[in-house]
Amino acid sequence: MTGHRLPGGPQAPLPTDPLFLVTAAPEQVREQLARTPGPAARLADAVYRASAHLHGQAGPQGRRQLLALDAARFGDLGLSARIAAAPVGDGARRAWTVAWATGSTVDHRFRQALIGHTERVCSVATGAVEGRPVAVTCSSDDRTILVWDLATGRPVGELPMGDSEVRAVATGVLRGRTVAVGGSRNGAVRVWDLATCQPVGRPLTGHTEVVGAVATAVLDGRLHAVSGSRDGTVRIWDLTTWQPVGETLTGDNGPVESLATAVMAGRPVVVAGKWDGTVQVWDPATGQPLGLLPDCGEGVWALATAQVDGRPVVVTGSRHATVRVWDLATGRPVGEPLIGPDETVYALATGAVQDRPVAVGGCLDGTVRVWDLRTGRPVGAPLTGHVDGVWTVATAVVGGRTVAVTGGNEDGEARVWDLSPSLPVAGVPRGHTGEVRAVASTEPGGLPAAVTSSRDGTVRVWGLAAGRPRAEAVISPSRSVEALAGAVVDGRPAVLTAGWEDVVRVWDAATGQPLGEPLVGHTGPVRSLAVGTLGGTRVALAGGEDGSVRVWDLATRRLIGQPLTGHYGQVGSVATAELEGRTVAVTGSWDTTVRLWDLVSGTPLGSPLTGTIGLVRAMARTVATAQVEGRPVAVVGGWDTTVQVWDLATRQPVGAPHTAHTDRVQAVATGVVNGRPVAVSGSRDRTVRVWDLTDGRPLGSPLAFPGPIGALTLCQDGRLVVGFGWEVAVLALR
Repeated sequence: MTGHRLPGGPQAPLPTDPLFLVTAAPEQVREQLARTPGPAARLADAVYRASAHLHGQAGPQGRRQLLALDAARFGDLGLSARIAAAPVGDGARRAWTVAWATGSTVDHRFRQALIGHTERVCSVATGAVEGRPVAVTCSSDDRTILVWDLATGRPVGELPMGDSEVRAVATGVLRGRTVAVGGSRNGAVRVWDLATCQPVGRPLTGHTEVVGAVATAVLDGRLHAVSGSRDGTVRIWDLTTWQPVGETLTGDNGPVESLATAVMAGRPVVVAGKWDGTVQVWDPATGQPLGLLPDCGEGVWALATAQVDGRPVVVTGSRHATVRVWDLATGRPVGEPLIGPDETVYALATGAVQDRPVAVGGCLDGTVRVWDLRTGRPVGAPLTGHVDGVWTVATAVVGGRTVAVTGGNEDGEARVWDLSPSLPVAGVPRGHTGEVRAVASTEPGGLPAAVTSSRDGTVRVWGLAAGRPRAEAVISPSRSVEALAGAVVDGRPAVLTAGWEDVVRVWDAATGQPLGEPLVGHTGPVRSLAVGTLGGTRVALAGGEDGSVRVWDLATRRLIGQPLTGHYGQVGSVATAELEGRTVAVTGSWDTTVRLWDLVSGTPLGSPLTGTIGLVRAMARTVATAQVEGRPVAVVGGWDTTVQVWDLATRQPVGAPHTAHTDRVQAVATGVVNGRPVAVSGSRDRTVRVWDLTDGRPLGSPLAFPGPIGALTLCQDGRLVVGFGWEVAVLALR
């Protein structure tokens, strides 16, 4: 192993040595990288942290694969190749290597992921237990409240949720012990000791609906809990006597969406954001209103307070409106909005970075944004890593550095970000800015290319011959694209797109411009696409939300025959095959069946295939076809986590289902790799598996990814294109 000698000490491994990164204990790697200066160590540290929550428990082979992928996502293909070549005892075994990948969701400021929830993290709070910074994360959907050591990123306890889901959490110090306060769906407020993770006292009752916002405040030297409910009220509880304080605060009508406390003129105040767009301020000691901010926008669902140059301010974010800073003493806005009305902020928190007050916002688009509250300007670029909306955010100080802890929607992750200024990693290849929904292949200019669509509203054509990601063409449809297919139309490589409208659009793959008129005939959204040959004519097939499949002649743009009807759920997958000399379509539907159709007569062939349990994934290609030793087969991925191969001639399963995935299968594809027919499956469990269709054996080790697999395809040259989260990666078998 490459090494260097530390002054006055024994030889130590070079932290950027690929073998050291792959085989050393994670704690040793992080320690060495943290104390090594220079851009190479800074890059290696960012690469190592990007998926440390996944590869930390993996063996050397799994860690090597993820590190090579993340190095490519950070734009260093040389480091990626060196990591992939690190010897870990697997000899000459064949493996998939990364040709390139996008890095839209990697960020050098990311510190660690807190992995434990299986559903959306709806609330997060921070505090200190026995001198160590902790985070409390809550998911009402998976009914768990977890406590984390922020220095190590490890879970240190779980709070019992009781008989009702907890929707919001806050922390405070009660008689010298740090406690968590939670608001429940049944209207109760609960308290736990964070050192023992046990409940304290009895539930506090009085609200008649969900308590969706909680905070704490110190009044007369005693800790109080403040709770806001959908019943339109705010209540204050003395946690020393366990009694309500004063009258219920009601103010104007409307549910309480957000809640915070502040100090104004030396006395604590309660600040509540209401559904009607107002922000109300009360004196909790007297219950008297102190002010009203009336123009914050409909539904103030995010709110935080801070001190800016000795003056109390409140930062508000509302539904379909801006994020603004208000002076609590005057009720007037301070400066210009921090963000415009087109970018929705779900959550807000405040903190201090190098003695400057900042606001941190969790956004609908999955980004986390930071603003300087003195200037109103952004602090650095948005933080990227969550694959869906950021629902909650809190700040803390860990090791003298201010961090933000954020909770995501789809991914169920809480993430920790270092907000202190730092040098960025240059050359990160950016791609989509939303979830990748579909992947296809085409060959503009005779060169292989991948086509990807995303929730960001674009379709990108990526040249696979490039040494790094480069979108050769960007297509901008008017609506979200959920299905793609590559074709040749009018002698040109083309891309077919469909989604939330009732037409199929055709685009020139080289220029990104429309190619002729759309294919019309569906009466609702189109969910799946395929291209095939019928009697020497190239045809397009589209499965609709209404359960029908329509077929067009791609040369004339005319419908062929009548719609294929028989499914009673939307058709989420369609493919074609040759069966006994005739072209057939294979369709998968939300009615849990797979059907075969004679495309000449437009009639179904026999009864549906019903071997899959649960829904056939509608938003990814989970039915694919192939020829295996002269026999047509269909590969079907199901929500039951299995992949089943069917012989289309006998209509019988081929062998037992593949059961290696642990979550629903969201994408399948077939193709030829090194002359052998293969199938590929991608799952929400963040893995891709490839196997030989002739003998059923795996082709290489399972491939781990940092995000759920949304779509994939095998190109004609055998390269594998995978869409995971916002990212696209291209792999080849060596």
